[in-house]
Amino acid sequence: MGEKTRLSFRAMTQDDADVIAEIEEASFAMPWSREDFWREAHNELAEYIVGELYGRVVAYAGAWVSFNQAEVMSVAVAPELRGQGIGTILFGELIKAVKARGATAITLEVRPSNTAAIKLYESFGLRSVGRRHGYYLDNGEDALIMWNTKI
Repeated sequence: MGEKTRLSFRAMTQDDADVIAEIEEASFAMPWSREDFWREAHNELAEYIVGELYGRVVAYAGAWVSFNQAEVMSVAVAPELRGQGIGTILFGELIKAVKARGATAITLEVRPSNTAAIKLYESFGLRSVGRRHGYYLDNGEDALIMWNTKI
């Protein structure tokens, strides 16, 4: 059981923007800002959830939902808690949330070098269907385009 039993999830609010931006900065080479997350809290297409451990936000995930499709924008867990299965639970909660809004398919882009994320997404039935060449501006790395059309 351990730490994961004390993990809870809820919808992101604009008050979460500061801590989410901190997790984002620790997680990505090209992080979104606090203001970006504050705006996402007001975006009608956006579905963001946060994971809390003992009342502290330690993870978040978000997607845009349009018609029956969800496009994952970001998934991140605080660095000190990675490798404990929190990301798997979090991504499952995100899928539940987008399905509740009518999504039947999910897509995302991921760096080919991010093998942990690819393994996570594959465990939820996403498969690579192509590449976006030079997608990541910080180093020119391609992005794998992953889809699951039957969530």
